[in-house]
Amino acid sequence: MKKKPSIGYIGLGLMGGPMTQHLVKKSYEIHGFDILEKQREAAQAWGVIAHQDLQSTVIGRDLIVLNLPTTAAVEDVVFGDQGIAQVIKPYQCVVDFSTIKVGTGKKLIQKLLQETGCAWVDAPVSGGPMAAGSGTLTVMAGAREQDLPLIQTLMDDVSSQFSVVGLPGSGLVAKMLNQLMVGCLHAVIAETVAVAEGAGIDAALIPQALTGGHADGVAFQLLYPRMLARDHAPRGYVRQLLKDLDMVQDYAGSLKVPTPMTAQAQTLYRMLAHWGHTELDTSAIMKVYDR
Repeated sequence: MKKKPSIGYIGLGLMGGPMTQHLVKKSYEIHGFDILEKQREAAQAWGVIAHQDLQSTVIGRDLIVLNLPTTAAVEDVVFGDQGIAQVIKPYQCVVDFSTIKVGTGKKLIQKLLQETGCAWVDAPVSGGPMAAGSGTLTVMAGAREQDLPLIQTLMDDVSSQFSVVGLPGSGLVAKMLNQLMVGCLHAVIAETVAVAEGAGIDAALIPQALTGGHADGVAFQLLYPRMLARDHAPRGYVRQLLKDLDMVQDYAGSLKVPTPMTAQAQTLYRMLAHWGHTELDTSAIMKVYDR
């Protein structure tokens, strides 16, 4: 059996938690860090070697994995006062599963390569915590050809669909497209629930009725029942999707491409945030139609 690469893993939260639990089961040696002690303790319970600081987490590891909530967090972890760039070696490889700004991400990738000789693969994911915990994520990556052998074993173990869409930075563009569609689909599916309920039919029958038709899809089958039940326990957060939609709009604006559909979804999620629902699941967009 091929030896698994050792991993220094930064970010043990909603996605990093289940992913590290899965990787431990797959016989990886995982050294982990999170700014929250409760996350470190939880990860330690399932076999992660928890560290109290960033730099000791990554020293000597084959791969350095980031799974962080914001662009600012990634920038600080890598290039902050106690950042990992100070101890990174050329033989290591950074794999960033985070969703961050395209422009900033490209600059960070280039800066790390210039200052340390270390490769950086942007590999944002889709699928949520359940897929992270079962190793069935969809991963869209930007990578140099010579860096793929370094990450292939990891990608085989965390994903059911792994695509390299171009050079470093390209994975972030693919994730922007993914989030554009996800945000708009949330709004359309919530509206579908609202109209079905308003019509007085048995709204619970709609997913079955539409199965196999043009309106069917993974997002529809997952989100429609959740919205119908008003089940807004977090699998992802309103604040995260709003952050992503903001990034989509900024990026599309930089390309001078109009995105009126995304703008509408962004407005609806801003309403949710204004009402104090940032920590609810993204399906809470249903609350717009319930008022």
